[in-house]
Amino acid sequence: MSNRTWWIVGGVGVGLLALIWLPWWVTLLIIAAVVGVPIAGYLMLDPSQRRRLQRIRERRQLDR
Repeated sequence: MSNRTWWIVGGVGVGLLALIWLPWWVTLLIIAAVVGVPIAGYLMLDPSQRRRLQRIRERRQLDR
C-alpha cells in the first residue's frame, strides 16, 4: 500500500476510536475541522494562486 493509503486507514481508525470515546458532537466538530480547514485555505487563494496550484497538480499527474 502507498503512504497515502496508510494515512487514510489511520485516519479512519482514529475517527472510529473518537466516536467510541468522545461524545458524537465533539467527533463531528473534529471531522468538520479536518475537512473545512483545507477548503477554507483554498478558497482564500487569489485566482492567480489557484491557477498556479492547478498547474503544479497537473505536472504531478504527468510524472506518474
